[in-house]
Amino acid sequence: MTKVCIFGAGAIGGHIAAHLARGGRCEVSVVARGATLAAIRADGVRVMTSQEDFTARVAATDAPETLGPQDFVLLTLKAHQLDAALPRLGPLIGDHTAILPPTTGLPAAFLHGLGETPLPLVDPTGTQLRTMPPAQVLGIVYWIGAHAEGPGIIRQDGARATCMVGELDGTISGRATTLARLLSDAGIPTPVRHAIRGDIWIKFVNSLCWNPVAVLTGATNGAIGDDAQAIGTVRRMMEEADAVAARLGIAVPVAAEKRIAVTLSARGHKMSMLQDLEHGSPLEIDALARSIAAARHLADLPTPTIDALLSLIALRSQTPQETLP
Repeated sequence: MTKVCIFGAGAIGGHIAAHLARGGRCEVSVVARGATLAAIRADGVRVMTSQEDFTARVAATDAPETLGPQDFVLLTLKAHQLDAALPRLGPLIGDHTAILPPTTGLPAAFLHGLGETPLPLVDPTGTQLRTMPPAQVLGIVYWIGAHAEGPGIIRQDGARATCMVGELDGTISGRATTLARLLSDAGIPTPVRHAIRGDIWIKFVNSLCWNPVAVLTGATNGAIGDDAQAIGTVRRMMEEADAVAARLGIAVPVAAEKRIAVTLSARGHKMSMLQDLEHGSPLEIDALARSIAAARHLADLPTPTIDALLSLIALRSQTPQETLP
């Protein structure tokens, strides 16, 4: 049976693990810690959506070395947690393991198959590329609006949850097809994409443009959309980012206005970074800043609106929540 490890059991990881476990078509495990680990071991993972409320038992551990090599390792971590997790991945990775890195920022192997240009600003020490060789990296995009209401308790925001998978070199592989089928059969529609790089870019830009505005305003998606200045800022940031993509030869498959409409369809959802701020958790600013800086450097294009918002959110992250009026 196909072995799938979900490394990180927050909202996205828990959501996927529960669906796969309920589907029963693969051997799924999660790597978690602390209260989340204890809750999953005791009660499983509960997922609540607008259509259903279910709980699935999932094998959980804080010792990845007990799991052995996997067929798929999905790193559903916050981007700032990745470097610390890399030394723990070794026991999970065999010669044929497909590794799916976080996509809040750009993965170090992002340009694999497109001139093989490295992204030293994303992976300055080269540790990511050594631990996750580009040939073993499989691209994934999670379009799952969800939040954790407590350890092991996940609420999906919005009616649908989908993923996309694909090879960075544009081929249609057996491993991509296998994972897409597992996720789709488990209730998470997942097409295999020929140009996953463009999809990863869209998800990255979505985080890059919406999260800073959400953190600075404290607003839900819907409230941002209702404010002309706020949504105008999001739109300008997207335009700057997509100009960088065009210069790098990355085809962005969905127009900015349509992407904005999709995000606004979950009007009551709070962006993940705003949720982190409210919970006192670290923000994923560095991953966003390093990623756009790496791409901008290669493209040799300015991104003034993005730069301004990232500077403001960096300052905001240094201000304790309790000191604000």
